[in-house]
Amino acid sequence: QVQLVESGGGLVEPGGSLNLSCDASESIARIAVMVWYRQAPGKHRELLATVTSAGITNVVDSGKGRFDISRDNARNTVSLQMNNLQADGTADHTCSARPSDCSDTDYWGQGTQVTGSS
Repeated sequence: QVQLVESGGGLVEPGGSLNLSCDASESIARIAVMVWYRQAPGKHRELLATVTSAGITNVVDSGKGRFDISRDNARNTVSLQMNNLQADGTADHTCSARPSDCSDTDYWGQGTQVTGSS
């Protein structure tokens, strides 16, 4: 029942930064895990970062030191700050929400595209 809308994607120069936002239609305070994914055309979906309802964060090894995930419960928003980007081409970045650890159904946004130059 939670609607998720991503924003903040666009063109990024080598070494540049982007801040992605995931806006939820209702409170995310009780959502067990919020997740950011990346998927390039023809590639598997890659987990980038997670943040739990307790505020515990995790970032993919390749993004540690460059990526930061945060949540703003007052704004019902989860953000992904990505620094020192080196990506080539375009990849879809998608936000998802898992209401609880035993949930079979997750909520997904439609994604926002990030394009980088080689």
